[in-house]
Amino acid sequence: MATRRKFDPPVIRAGFTASKKVGNAVCRNRARRRLRPLCAEFLPTMGIAGYDYVIIARSAVLNRAWHKLRREFQQALAEVAEEINRERESVG
Repeated sequence: MATRRKFDPPVIRAGFTASKKVGNAVCRNRARRRLRPLCAEFLPTMGIAGYDYVIIARSAVLNRAWHKLRREFQQALAEVAEEINRERESVG
């Protein structure tokens, strides 16, 4: 999920959340720890400045192989960028 914010200059911000469905506190923290380096790697190049990104951890993050998690995160971020670009085009 991405939300538009007004900053001068525009920045990219990311927040992480994991519900109790992911597991206990240890599991939730582990899920967020696995997602942070992906944001650090992909948001600077694929993220759109001026948007806040909310990364929602799911239980599958805990057991997913790193290369697969990395690929899926990259694909999801590309889909969000496409949606943002479509919205920008429709607005004008």
